[in-house]
Amino acid sequence: MKSVGVFCLLSAVVLVTSRPETYTDRFDNINLQEIIDNHRLLKAYINCILDVGKCTNEGRELKMHIKDAIENRCDKCTEVQRNGTRIVIRHLINHEPSSWDELVQKYDPERKYVVKYEAELKDVLKD
Repeated sequence: MKSVGVFCLLSAVVLVTSRPETYTDRFDNINLQEIIDNHRLLKAYINCILDVGKCTNEGRELKMHIKDAIENRCDKCTEVQRNGTRIVIRHLINHEPSSWDELVQKYDPERKYVVKYEAELKDVLKD
C-alpha cells in the first residue's frame, strides 16, 4: 500500500525540517496522482487528517502543519509541494466536495483562507 501520502501534499506539503523557513522535502517524490486515483488510499489520508482514522507517521506530521500551510499560502513549501498542494486541493474541491468541506470545517471554520483556494482552483463548467 502506498501509504506515503496524499496529504503530504496538502496537502503533501507541510512537513517541517530542521530549517524553520521551509518544510522538509523528503516526501517531494510522492506520486500524488496515484494517491488521488486510489479512493481508498485518499480517504485514509483524509480520515487521518480529520482525526477519525489511523495515521501513518507522515500523516501525523502533516496534521501538525496543515493549518500553518493553509493560513500562509504554503509559504514554507518547496515548489514541488506548492504544485502538489494545488493538485490535491483542486481534486478535493472538484471531485470530493464533502471531504473538502469537512477539512475546511476542521482547519478553517471561519473560511478566512480557503476562499482563495476555492476561487483559484474550482473548475468552472462551460456550457
